[in-house]
Amino acid sequence: MSNHKPLTYADAGVSIAAGNALVKMIAPLARATARPGADAELGGFGGFFDPKAAGYKDPLLVAANDGVGTKLKLAIDTGRHDGVGIDLVAMCVNDLIVQGAEPLFFLDYFASGKLDLAVASSVVAGIAEGCRIAGCALIGGETAEMPGMYADGDYDLAGFSVGAVERGEQLTGADVGTGDVLIGVASSGAHSNGYSLIRRILSLRMHDLAAPAPFDPTVTLAEALLVPTRIYVKALLPLVRAGSIKAMAHITGGGFLENIPRVLPAGARAVVSAPALSPLFDWLRSEGGIAPGEMARTFNCGTGMVVVVAADRADAVVAALVAAGEGAAVIGRIEAGTKGCDVSGAAGLWGADAAWTASHDG
Repeated sequence: MSNHKPLTYADAGVSIAAGNALVKMIAPLARATARPGADAELGGFGGFFDPKAAGYKDPLLVAANDGVGTKLKLAIDTGRHDGVGIDLVAMCVNDLIVQGAEPLFFLDYFASGKLDLAVASSVVAGIAEGCRIAGCALIGGETAEMPGMYADGDYDLAGFSVGAVERGEQLTGADVGTGDVLIGVASSGAHSNGYSLIRRILSLRMHDLAAPAPFDPTVTLAEALLVPTRIYVKALLPLVRAGSIKAMAHITGGGFLENIPRVLPAGARAVVSAPALSPLFDWLRSEGGIAPGEMARTFNCGTGMVVVVAADRADAVVAALVAAGEGAAVIGRIEAGTKGCDVSGAAGLWGADAAWTASHDG
């Protein structure tokens, strides 16, 4: 017989009771995201979705997953957790709409060393809000409590979303050609990319996150940097279904240079010319001494989505996006040439002192 005290999972740092309590707390949030095809009930081993009930006849399913990256460190350091849930949804569903797919449902993964119910519920409330904005159902998720894997207070997020598009209506970019127009749709800020560089700038320049933002004194620096990623689904989906859009690029990690060429066919070259950087990105460029090429490859620079349309539809698409509440403007064109993205004519985009004339071939 052993004299050792019998151990429990709680002795190892994992609280099953806390996990169950979190499920009960977030169940109403999930139910609020219910949509045709999903009842958004939590608690089963998996979530069901009925594409037929959602109105699809012969759908192709499109799947995407992503995280929030080191933007989470800013949320953790400042105790502002609500917006990162929206970021998580946005990074997934924006990748679906560029394929022409409507986001149908979403699942999340929340991992920490010790489950903090207040933090976790705030994050999941943001996820539910993101799902509401995108029109998809939150049908499940996983909460992992792993002592020793994360420092005190740290957590990580992953999101998974599935969308659908009727067969033959998916956006492939195959019909993009010379003379087509690039429309830029405004971002809400840095979205969820480049934050390792942003945090490096903050550290080197010893900026106070609680102080007014140098580029916008009406908000703190933390508030400006934690603005959630914009979700473009509801503004773009009607245009996709109307056949007004040939291709779209979600401007995430890799910026203009890596993302736009991903949606171009061979022999098509994107030529970008755009107005000056927004105050946030101009400040980041100046504070970090960031070279133009690095700006173009790291940040969205104020444009969260690039839409490719036929020239004769450009004005109507811009007007529809503006009417839907988006900032939108023509920012370039498609020319014949080696597949890639040329930003050499966008001097204003990289700052008045930029003298960079290179381009990136995809």
